[in-house]
Amino acid sequence: MAALTVIIITRNEEANIRACLESVAWADEIVVVDSGSSDATVEICRELGAKVYVHDWQGFGIQKNRALSYAKQDWIFSIDADERVTPELRSQLVKAIEGDGEDGFYVPRLSQFCGRFIRHSGWYPDYVLRLFRRTKGHFSDDIVHERVILAGTAAKLSSPLLHYSYLNKADVKRKTEQYAKAGAMQMHKSGKTATLADAPLRAGWAFIRTYCMRLGFLDGIAGFNIALMNARTTYFKYKQLKALISAKSAL
Repeated sequence: MAALTVIIITRNEEANIRACLESVAWADEIVVVDSGSSDATVEICRELGAKVYVHDWQGFGIQKNRALSYAKQDWIFSIDADERVTPELRSQLVKAIEGDGEDGFYVPRLSQFCGRFIRHSGWYPDYVLRLFRRTKGHFSDDIVHERVILAGTAAKLSSPLLHYSYLNKADVKRKTEQYAKAGAMQMHKSGKTATLADAPLRAGWAFIRTYCMRLGFLDGIAGFNIALMNARTTYFKYKQLKALISAKSAL
């Protein structure tokens, strides 16, 4: 009978991790790779029966591959600390791993923004490849926006994974800065270039794409704020990329 390992990477997630772990407590194995939490994250994980390993932070992709290396079961389900598996999704995951067809499965993700679940703005259904055979998949080494590289076939499940992504304004500000910095570093590593005009022009396009082309206006004020957040993230990402390029040229 097929068995499942859930893998999670963490750092200072005491506000989220208990609910996350409780939603996957039915799994055969839970592996957590922590990157030096200073709160109670590790203690909570161990209390709930997870196997915890600590590694320095080198980016999302590398960290998730580390978690994958500790997994022992046939199937892997990757989940973030701010995500939850519903009973309906659990049933579909169990059915999927008991089949003998596909090597991976995409899961729709329903994300919350400051207390409201978002169904437009390019946020839903937001299919992500999260369930896969251990021998058939691994993560890209990207610093941010890592992805599963699957050597096989995949299908889609229908029940959404709940994502409590942005809790409040402070969370939005923190994650905007975090993703902009990581995105700039990833682009610089990949040899991307940027001009002084890129930051404002690309930020403006990010707003229009989110609010108009991806129907963010149908999400009301939340859609406007998501478009604004995307614009700010894009602006700071390209501004920091230009700074990294200039710093390298000055050497």
